[in-house]
Amino acid sequence: MTTASASRTIRVETLARVEGEGALYIKLAGEHVTDVKLSIYEPPRMFEAFLRGRHFSEVPDITARICGICPFAYQMSSVHALEAALGVTIDPAVRLLRRLFYCGEWIESHALHIYMLHAPDFLGFQDAVAMAAQHRELVERALRLKKVGNTLMVVLGGREIHPISATVGGFYKTPRKQQLTALVPELEWALEAALQTVEFTSKLEFPDFEQDYIFVALHHPQEYPLNEGRIVSSSGLDIRAAEYEEHFVESHVKHSNALHSTLRGRGSYLVGPLARFSLDYEQLPREAQQAAVAAGLKPPVKNPFRSIVVRAVELVFACAEALRLIREYEPPAASRVEVAAGPGVGHAATEAPRGLLYHRYLLDDHGLVRAAKIVPPTAQNQKRIEDDLREYAARLSGWPLADATWKCEQAVRNYDPCISCATHFLKVTIEQERP
Repeated sequence: MTTASASRTIRVETLARVEGEGALYIKLAGEHVTDVKLSIYEPPRMFEAFLRGRHFSEVPDITARICGICPFAYQMSSVHALEAALGVTIDPAVRLLRRLFYCGEWIESHALHIYMLHAPDFLGFQDAVAMAAQHRELVERALRLKKVGNTLMVVLGGREIHPISATVGGFYKTPRKQQLTALVPELEWALEAALQTVEFTSKLEFPDFEQDYIFVALHHPQEYPLNEGRIVSSSGLDIRAAEYEEHFVESHVKHSNALHSTLRGRGSYLVGPLARFSLDYEQLPREAQQAAVAAGLKPPVKNPFRSIVVRAVELVFACAEALRLIREYEPPAASRVEVAAGPGVGHAATEAPRGLLYHRYLLDDHGLVRAAKIVPPTAQNQKRIEDDLREYAARLSGWPLADATWKCEQAVRNYDPCISCATHFLKVTIEQERP
């Protein structure tokens, strides 16, 4: 912290407990924030360029490599978009298997973020290893929950990370009913553990900080959204995935290698657990609604720090939904339908654990990709994170360096559990202009 200078700057050189490489810069003049930059300096990964010229059948395995925490969301978004482009209709049992696959990914991802990445902020520990010394039971619960989600991923996808079974038209191989019913005892334990997670997170202390968000999420009339639905918002938007680019725009900003997404004419918006909970509360199963009520939650939740509680409610949903789907599962007559190559344009949006994920593909006569567009949740939330920090940082103007540093990082981690692999040190510099 530099207090002698006229200006004050909060500078986070490398964000900790986030996936990827990012930094934070906030400049204050007195108690007024004059500049906020969430810098994503990790080099561009060029996946959209890698996909050009590839046969459509290769795309799901390539897009699964985009993320190690939510690979299935990327894989399935590409599958849905390509099936839309090629006019493919799948077996209803395959659709339910895909939904079950999503539940596995949500369980492992939400457990990771709640306990390993976010809870240390609230309990005053540098990381989950330090937290384990005093809260061993929390870390053990997290590891077992994550294992439950990973096991479901292995049964359906062949391995925990970058699964290989999903394809355009279905799966290369579908599980036997006995393979899924064998998972029921651990999923029943996971449901109880998820309910305990809601109770635990609801007792944490939260800053008094609310924002007037525009929430954006998928909406399905009968189901909590995972792999399909219309794109809706709290400001009245209600569109098909194919209309996404008519309403949302990406732009380059000088300080980040990630594009900023905005809603045309409205500015920043929020995707992820808070958005889904606010727009799709009625579609949550009874267990999850009861847990939310017991935790004192009701939609809309506008405090981003309470996202840890909402994420725990979604953990209850994912466990309960997985159990329902397994009990109703009957293997499809065929694991997939044959898909002929041909031209077309397809769009799809799904719900990754951290929010709305959009894909578009243009195919030529031979089924080769001529253009691809992928908009991840991180890009959609990035400007919203900066907008929130602009409001929140003003409250940090007189804080000691260590506390300001802690709160800046915690505020970023509220939003994006999938920038959560890399653990680095954090350095903050604060300069403030004195009146």
